[in-house]
Parts: sequence; structure tokens; C-alpha cells
Amino acid sequence: MSAPSQLSKDPHNDYFDFGAARQVPETHTWEGLYEHPLVDGGVGAAEDAVPVVDLRDPHAAEAVARASEQWGTFLLEGHGIPSELLARVEARIASVFALPASEKMRAARQDGQSHGYGLPPIASYFPKTTWSEGYTLSPANLRAELRKIWPDAGGDYRHFCDVMEEFHRQMLAVVDKLTVLFLAALGVASVEAGRKIVETMSETVTMHINWYPKCPDPKRTLGLAIHTDSGFFTFLMQSHVSGLQLFRHEPDRWVGVPPGALIVNIGDLFQILTNGRFRSTYHRAVVNRESTRVSVAYHLGPPADAKVAPLREAVGGGKPAYRTVTWREYFLVRKEAFTTGGSALQMVSLSPGDHDDDGDGADQISEISS
Repeated sequence: MSAPSQLSKDPHNDYFDFGAARQVPETHTWEGLYEHPLVDGGVGAAEDAVPVVDLRDPHAAEAVARASEQWGTFLLEGHGIPSELLARVEARIASVFALPASEKMRAARQDGQSHGYGLPPIASYFPKTTWSEGYTLSPANLRAELRKIWPDAGGDYRHFCDVMEEFHRQMLAVVDKLTVLFLAALGVASVEAGRKIVETMSETVTMHINWYPKCPDPKRTLGLAIHTDSGFFTFLMQSHVSGLQLFRHEPDRWVGVPPGALIVNIGDLFQILTNGRFRSTYHRAVVNRESTRVSVAYHLGPPADAKVAPLREAVGGGKPAYRTVTWREYFLVRKEAFTTGGSALQMVSLSPGDHDDDGDGADQISEISS
């Protein structure tokens, strides 16, 4: 097994040659991965079947509400993104990670950077390294970022950028439709509110592409560490190799998500915005001995310094369950939660007698679009 290179000072971003690995080293070995049983979440799995929402269904808003309340995750059908485009996205992602290490490491994420090649920033909160490679991209500066890998801006560069930009355009249309359903489920009838939310989120989109290589001993490691997403919601496009798992309680168990579908995960800030009605979900990704797997996570949230508080419609006649926070502040709270073993959402929650000095619930969209 080859040793990691010294191209990066961050141990989580040292290049590890997965193709040469004949065993899982201690740096990538995770303990306690199978303390809870794994069940199939496909169709026919009864109460463990991951819910499905079809955007073409006239009752889709009710389905979104049920799934978001009970699971915090659902499979999205009827989204209108051509399967041919999704196949090209998958192929282009695989082609990036197939490049030589020296070319990929030209784009290595440095300390304090949110974009670049390497594991996501959340990886630094864990003592072990995951069995994966990643690259975080912003649609706003996609072409400039990828010149680090393809400085000559040749055919591979143009093909990758064209495909990912088309994927981004298609995703924005889906975001628009789904946001309308979310607001309808919450009782927010304002079309203007929906427009403002979509415009706000479209400015902050990040795409994290992932590659999960074959693993000689998949039971000893993880492709993605257990976590909840921090923003509003995330779309996940995954290949036809299973790997995503959701954590469910009563009884505690892992539910395997069927491969191939477009998945929506509720994030922590959306749980705050909905006053706890829609709940974020813990999830992880496992790896495979026989097959590689690729995915792209399309993350949506507010601007870093915009205030997020429970919507009035979500609070109703009750009290806000969470204090007002910005995404920037929540990142710091989340970091503290990871280091102490606590819950970030619990750390920003309000007790029944508490008062939020920053406001008595958000005035519909004004607090998160300012």
C-alpha cells in the first residue's frame, strides 16, 4: 500500500491511493459501525420504506409534509431532469476522480477554504478519515475553479463545465417547484415569499461531488461520516450502487436508501425555520467491495449572515422552539457540538420560558432574505 503524499498539510487532505490499498489502514478504520441493525428501505419494506414524493401528484404538498415530519428525507420522482443528463453527470464526476493525483491536488482545498478538491470541511471534526474523495464546487465560479485542474481549458474541461452547468440549471427549476410545496405544507401562501427564498438559496448553492472507491474491507470504514446537513435542504444524486443509510429510532436501526433516485434531505436550518415540524436526519455513506459509487450533493441554504428564525406560520399560537441564528453562527455552534459530543440544534433551542432577543419568530421570509 502506497504512503500518502505530502502535497497537503491537512492530514484529512493528504492524497491516499485507494487503488493501491490492499487493506484498510488504521487512519481509515472506524469503530462501532454495526452496533445497530441494517434494514432495507426499498419499496415493500413496510414502515421502513423511504417515502416517495412525486412532483406530478396533485397531493404532493401533503406527501412532502408527511415525509419531512416523519423522516426528514424522501425520494423525489417526477422532477423532470432527463436521465440522460444524470448519466452524463455521473460519468463526468467519475472522470475527474480518475485523473492522476498530481492533477487533482492542484485544486486541493486549503485551511479555511470552503471550495476545492478534498474531503468536506466537516471531515476535520472526526479523528478518522473516510474512504472517499470529494470536490466542493460553487456554480458561480465553476469554470475558474476547474482551471486549477485543467489549466489549458481543453475538451475535458469544457465537457465537465457544460454538463455541471446544465445540471445546475435543471436543479434550480426543481428547487423552485419543491420550495412551493414546502411553503404550501407550512401554510405559507405567499408566492412572493417563495420567490425570495429561491432567489436567496440560488446565490449560495454549493455542489459537493463524491467518489467512493472499491474497498478491500468495507465493514471497517465509512465513505461519509454520520451527520445531519446544516443548511435548508440538500438534493443528492447518487449512482446505481447503494451506499446511503439513514438512522431511525424506535428501535434504533440503519435504513438503506434505494440507489438511483434523487434524494432530498432536510437540513438543520430548515428544522429551525419550521420550528421543529420538519426534521433533519442523521445519515452516512458506506462503501462497497465490488463497485465504486459516485454522487453529487446539491446544498441549499441562506447567505452566511442572514438571520434564520422560526416562521410565524410554523410557530402558530405557540412559542418559537429555537433562537434566531445566522448560518455563520450555526457553523460555529456545530463545530462545538462535534467536539463536545453535543447537539447543535439543542444548543440553539429555547426553553418554554426563554425569550429570543433577536425577534419573536421570523416575519415570514424577511428574516432569512435580508
